[in-house]
Formats: sequence, C-alpha cells, structure tokens
Amino acid sequence: MQIPNLLEAKKRNQKDILIKTEQYILKENLKKIGLGKTYFVKTYGCQMNEHDGENIKAILEDMSFTECESMEDADVILLNTCAIRENAHNKVFGYLGRVKHLKEAKPDVIAGLCGCMAQEEVVVSEIMQKHKYLDFVFGTHNIHELPVILNNTIETKSQQIQVYSKEGDIIENIPVKRESKYKAWVNIMYGCDKFCTYCIVPYTRGKQRSRNKEDILDEVKHLKEKGYQEVTLLGQNVNAYGKDLQENYRMENLLEDVAKTGIPRIRFVTSHPWDFTDEMIDVIAKYDNIMPYIHLPLQSGSSRILKLMGRRYSKESYLELAHKIKERIPNCSLTTDIIVGFPGETEEDFEETLTVVNELKYDSAFTFIFSSRVGTPAAKMEDHIPLAVKEERLQRLNNLVNQYALEANQAYLNQVVPVLLEGMSEKNEDMLMGYTDTMKLVNVKADQKYLGQIVDVKITDVKTWSMDGEMINI
Repeated sequence: MQIPNLLEAKKRNQKDILIKTEQYILKENLKKIGLGKTYFVKTYGCQMNEHDGENIKAILEDMSFTECESMEDADVILLNTCAIRENAHNKVFGYLGRVKHLKEAKPDVIAGLCGCMAQEEVVVSEIMQKHKYLDFVFGTHNIHELPVILNNTIETKSQQIQVYSKEGDIIENIPVKRESKYKAWVNIMYGCDKFCTYCIVPYTRGKQRSRNKEDILDEVKHLKEKGYQEVTLLGQNVNAYGKDLQENYRMENLLEDVAKTGIPRIRFVTSHPWDFTDEMIDVIAKYDNIMPYIHLPLQSGSSRILKLMGRRYSKESYLELAHKIKERIPNCSLTTDIIVGFPGETEEDFEETLTVVNELKYDSAFTFIFSSRVGTPAAKMEDHIPLAVKEERLQRLNNLVNQYALEANQAYLNQVVPVLLEGMSEKNEDMLMGYTDTMKLVNVKADQKYLGQIVDVKITDVKTWSMDGEMINI
C-alpha cells in the first residue's frame, strides 16, 4: 500500500527527468483476465484527464475487457477524477454513493478511483475510512501499473491503494484508445512548477517535465498518416515546454516542427501568460495550420490579486500580451479563465476584472467562484467575502462574458468559415457538428459522408455559444 503525502508531492530537485519506454509491459497471465467481462470509465476534468481516460481504456482492452455504456452493466468501474475545484470533488463522492449501492446488489463488481483526486492525501484518507467498498486507488504517476493493481485486487480481495507522491518521470508507449477518429490529444509535457497559490495541480501532477521532441513529432506524424485532421498539444503549462530540457528547444520550436508535419490543424492548451513569448506569436501567425485560437487564463484583472495568486504577471503585462496576440495573429479568437471571490478580493479588484473583460471582449470564458484546495497556500488565507457577494459578482461577470460571446459570434453571420465536421449534432439528428478554426461550435446541414472533413460552411444563424450553417460548394 502506497498512500499520498502532500509534503512529498511539493518537493522539487534538479535531477534530470527519466524517460522510460519499457514500463508498460503486459504479462501473458494478465492479457486474458478480462475475457467475457466489461468495463466502464467515467472521466472528470481537463483535457489531460480525458487523454488519461483514453490510456486507461486501451489498457483495459489490452486485458481483454470490453467497454460498456453504463455503470450498471460493468464488471469493472473506474472513476478518473479531477481535483481542481470542490464541485468536482462533490460530484465524484456523489457518484461513489451510486457505486456503493451497485456493489451491494452486485458484490462481484470491482470499483476503483484514479486521477488527480487520488493524489490528494485528504481524499485517500476519507476513502480508507468511509469508502472501504472501493477496491483500488491509483494516481497520475502510475497509470501503466493498472494491470498489476487490478490483478492484485482480484487475487487478494483487499483494497489496493498505490499512489506515488513524487516529481514524476515520463512513461512512453502506454497504449491509447482514441475517442475520435478525426482529432487527437498529444501530451507534450506533464506537471507544473508554477505553484499558483490556489492550485493543487503541481501537487497532483508533479514536476514540470517535457517529452522528447522526437517522440512528440513521431506521434503527430503517425496520427497524420492515419487520417487525423487535428491534434491538440497538451500540458498543464504548454508554453513552458522545453525549459527542463538540456538543449535550447522551446515551445515555439516545437510548434514550428509540428506545423511542418503538414497535419491540417494544430491547437494547444493550456497557456500561462508568463511563458507566452514573442517567438511563439510569430510562429502561430506564420503557419496556417496552427489555429488562430488562444486560451489565455487571466484569473483576475487586479494586479494586487494576481500577486496574491502567485501568477507572476500584472494586469498591465497581461493586457500588453493579449493585444499583441490579437494584432499579430489575424482573426484570432481569445478565451480565458477567471476566478471570482479569491480571498481578499474587494469590489474594486473585481471591477478591474470587468475592465479587462470590457477591453478584450473575450470570445468566451470559463468563470468560477474561488474553490479552496486543502494544502495550497490560498486555503490558509482569510476569506471574509460572503458567498452571496461572490455569487452576485459571478453573475455580473457571466452577463458580460455572454454579451461579448454573442457579439463575437454575430460577426460570423453570413460569413464562410472552415469547419471540421466531427460528429452528430446534439440539437438535431439531421445535422452534423464541428468547430471552426477559431474554436466556434457550428451545427451544419450536411451528409454524414462528410464526417472527418474540413469543409466550407456559410453561417446562417448565431447564438451565444453556437452557430448554425450550411455547406457550400457541395
């Protein structure tokens, strides 16, 4: 049994990152234990979690398990969790109540929990005390060990907890079951060393560590050969790619080399403004297959609050960067993250956030009320802001964000834009859905034979968060 430790997770040293290519080796006795059995994986959280879920599904299928659509039909249930906000915690523990009832009715069902919540000391402690029906827990550093952990659970019939609190290595060659045939996640780095005062990610994901460029480029080339139209380069802070490597090779170099593979569309998330260089902007502007869409988290428009958050930039430097991006990347869509009600935020601080939103007119924004995470410095800060005040501020912010989102979409009316058609529309079974180069959701009147293609679409109607359109030149 290996239990997470917050203090250990915080440590950083100067040792080189180890890149391991032979950690995932499935022994013969584990390849058939899932024969005739099903699995259900439920993933919460960010794109990195989604990609982890793709790895987990592939591993289970290597063990001969078959995916099913509902927890009630599964022999193995796995919750792949997010730790960034309290709401995510509450959803997971609420879902665990359903798992408990199911296991009471079907005792042979095996249930586990993994992901960022598994890396939290307080969560594992609660699981050990109050959720003993959970069969196994593992973290973000040892997804490749799932076969052994699952086999030990089956053989010992005892709760298995294997969570490592460490800086982490890079584990290559873990299989992946892509959720889409047209677009793919590609990890370029793991972890984060920024330690923003509100954020649990540096503790749950470990040290900032970059994959070798050769491994990344080989993965992108392989995806292109298989017909993928789009890749999204993933990292907790993609802009810091390469800073931990010995050679002078950074995010702008990687972006250029990925663009040269010729894959039709390239995106990347998530960016920290601190590491967004002029050279990056130049490369994005230079290559047509790097999409003109930048997600640039603001978090707060108040320099005072930004300092308390440990964000390492000011309101003024953020605005300078944002305007530079908009000016130098034609037709660029800009989105952001904003936290409302950080400890100590005054009405004046919040008004400064609204000022930034009014100035930049974001295409969209993910907005949240501050969520205290155990073990982070912000959790120890005095928070005298009443919840009602936080909720009122969030509503005012959302009203403004919605206004500018609609205005941004209205500029597309009657325009012809490229859309990657990737699935069936949720609003109308006779329509397809996809995204523009600027990451606008479009529902399109088109035949299913066009799925997986980038087509020209004339926008015929706009709403706040989506648009409708028709294919042209059919």
